[in-house]
Amino acid sequence: MAASDWPAVQAIYAAGIGTGNATFEAEPPSWHAFDQSRVPDARLVACDPGGSVIGWAAASRVSAREVYRGVIEHSIYVDPAAQGTGAGRQLLAAFIETTNAAGYWMIQSSIFPENVASLTLHERAGFRTVGRRERIARMGYGPHAGRWRDTILIELRRDDDAEAGAGV
Repeated sequence: MAASDWPAVQAIYAAGIGTGNATFEAEPPSWHAFDQSRVPDARLVACDPGGSVIGWAAASRVSAREVYRGVIEHSIYVDPAAQGTGAGRQLLAAFIETTNAAGYWMIQSSIFPENVASLTLHERAGFRTVGRRERIARMGYGPHAGRWRDTILIELRRDDDAEAGAGV
């Protein structure tokens, strides 16, 4: 993912926000804010055969503490027009491969329980459910505004703990 991808990434992010079941964020951030909050070696875009961006994945560190250097929280979004085409599956597989190569040993995410497609995608990719975080925050916008929301905490851990973190 490069700055030049941002208009398409931002539009896909906004479409996800519009569903009310993708994030607590009310609107996409600026490129600068996004760029500053995501690790540079865990950002990908998926493109259709014509080169148009149809999905993206990115991650943030969960903590600034050194002991957690290999733990990231990720997001993955697919353009509504490309959903159901396998783009999300391919993007997530590439993201996992990229983060493994970069030395991250755990990928986690919090997903609204209503987002069954995302939960299914992650389960098929090997993520496990850690638990349900009940009433973790109130939604600030859209059809769920003011409503407490639950999230499902999921994670994927690398199998090779002895080598984990070598590149991070």
